Amino acid sequence: MSRLLFAKETTFENAFAALISATREEKNDVDGAVAAILADVKTRGDAAVLDYTARWDRQTLTPAQLAFSKAEIQGASKLCDVATLDALHTAAERITDYHRRQIPKDKLYTGAHGIKLGWRWTPVSSAGLYVPGGTAALFSSVLMNAIPAKVAGVPRLVVTLPTPDGKTNPLMLAACAIVGVDEVYRIGGAQAIGALAYGTATISPVDKIVGPGNAYVASAKKQVFGTVGIDMIAGPSEILVVADASNDPAWIAADLLSQAEHDPSSQSILITDSEGFAKRVLAAVDGHLKTLPRAEIARASWQKHGAVIIVGTLMDAAALVNRIAPEHLELAVNDAKPLLAAIRHAGAIFIGRHTPEALGDYIAGPSHVLPTSGTARFSSGLGVFDFLKRTSIVDCPAGGLAAIGPSALAMARAEGLDAHALSVAIRLNVGRD
Repeated sequence: MSRLLFAKETTFENAFAALISATREEKNDVDGAVAAILADVKTRGDAAVLDYTARWDRQTLTPAQLAFSKAEIQGASKLCDVATLDALHTAAERITDYHRRQIPKDKLYTGAHGIKLGWRWTPVSSAGLYVPGGTAALFSSVLMNAIPAKVAGVPRLVVTLPTPDGKTNPLMLAACAIVGVDEVYRIGGAQAIGALAYGTATISPVDKIVGPGNAYVASAKKQVFGTVGIDMIAGPSEILVVADASNDPAWIAADLLSQAEHDPSSQSILITDSEGFAKRVLAAVDGHLKTLPRAEIARASWQKHGAVIIVGTLMDAAALVNRIAPEHLELAVNDAKPLLAAIRHAGAIFIGRHTPEALGDYIAGPSHVLPTSGTARFSSGLGVFDFLKRTSIVDCPAGGLAAIGPSALAMARAEGLDAHALSVAIRLNVGRD
């Protein structure tokens, strides 16, 4: 069963450290195999992509069949449940509205000595979105990855969508149509990452690759970084709930399982100041697991990686949260403000009893692509900024050069970079010595 830890016990620190440092992903050494796949795609292009697609997705395709046609993409909505399609449109509107508010402004100002300084933001020219084929059709991921790119102004957005045995959930293509994806290819795995990074005769390369995938996809993204940009290396999903005893234990149990059902490697943790409430949540988890369709996955995650931590006061939770730096954090407490002020590291924070993390997965507005495995200590969730580049601008008149040039000249000479010094000195009409 999941761990039950008491912060007041002398053994807590060791147990907590073991909890947050444990490796949850299977240790598969895939880097060598992925390197070979990437090298093959770089050399043979379409032929390699088609070979791997036939081998692993059991599809024999020609280059002309790699892409979904515009008719297939636009016509997919006719095959979708109307209520679900309406929900997709609502989610897209909310996600778009949220990300439009992230768009930064260019700035140009005149500082001392008449020198103009500033910056401007420009989108990458193209972005590739990897959509996993996994155990669930995560059409929400299409919206959450693609909309920030479209809002940022990326001119070309490409989706790779694995279709094992030729099967495609029409909601995936409908989501692509709603967002306005430019190209959709029926490929997946490391070969898809290689095609996006290096390009083939059929698939033009992109500037940045985003989206989660399995160990092969994660390794491929790491290996092509530098040739292209990437968003992050996503690990197993995780949720941390800080809750007081005033909550309905069935609600909190459902929140914990909402991430546990993703994958056996997912992690769900509850921190509370009430041992009685903790036990009621544990009982509620067992009750939910009797009826959930994905109970086998959720149970494996909960039993292997789940934990319940009892603290003296709820404010004691803040330090633990910062050490975990969770992907998703719920603050289901009467007054979240003190905790919120003390918490520095979390991918996304959901406040109050009526804000389950699942809202963030689908419809709240922010992208659900978030840092995992403690990386919220130094990174952020996917947003408009991930598809923009900031360029510095310097416009120095003759008077400005006369004012600051001597200092630049002195620094260049001190570093022993003579050509640097010359490029300033020649404009100041001073000697090289």
